[in-house]
Amino acid sequence: MKKQRVVYPGTFDPITYGHMDLLKRASKIYEEVIVAVAHSPNKKPLFSVKERVAMIKNITTDIKNIRVDDFSSLIADYVKEVNAKVVIRGIRMISDFEYEFQMALTNRRLNPEVETIFLMPSESYCYLSSKLIKEAVSLGANVEHFVPKKVADALKRKLLKNE
Repeated sequence: MKKQRVVYPGTFDPITYGHMDLLKRASKIYEEVIVAVAHSPNKKPLFSVKERVAMIKNITTDIKNIRVDDFSSLIADYVKEVNAKVVIRGIRMISDFEYEFQMALTNRRLNPEVETIFLMPSESYCYLSSKLIKEAVSLGANVEHFVPKKVADALKRKLLKNE
C-alpha cells in the first residue's frame, strides 16, 4: 500500500482504548496520521476542543507519526486543506455501518478525491463508546479498562466534581 497522510476524524469526547486501537493500526499503515478533533457543538461535548486535543496529545506521545489537530469545517474540506486523500473511520458493530456508509458517500460527493477506509477495532473494544463511558463514570464506575488513566481521571473531575 502506498504510504501517505490519513485523517482520523472524530469528536473523541473522550478518546477510548477503541479509538487508540484504531489509531495504532492506522499508524502502522500510513506515513502520517492526523487525529482531527471535531468541534461538534451540536453534540454538546463534555470536554472543550482544547481539552480533547491536549488529552489526545498527552496519551499518544509514544506514537511518533501522528499529529493532533482540530477542525470545525466539513471533513471533506479539512482533508483537502491538510493535503490528505484518505479518511479512517471505525466500525464497531454492524449498526455503525449504515451511518458510516452514508457519511463516506457524502464526503466522496463533496470531495471526489476523498476515500474512506473502514477499520475494525479489536473485538475487546467493539462495544466501547464515549457516551457509555461517560454514563458509567457519572454513576461511579471505574473505567480504567476502557480509557487511559489520565482520561479516566479527567472524566471523574468533570463528572463527579460536585460530590
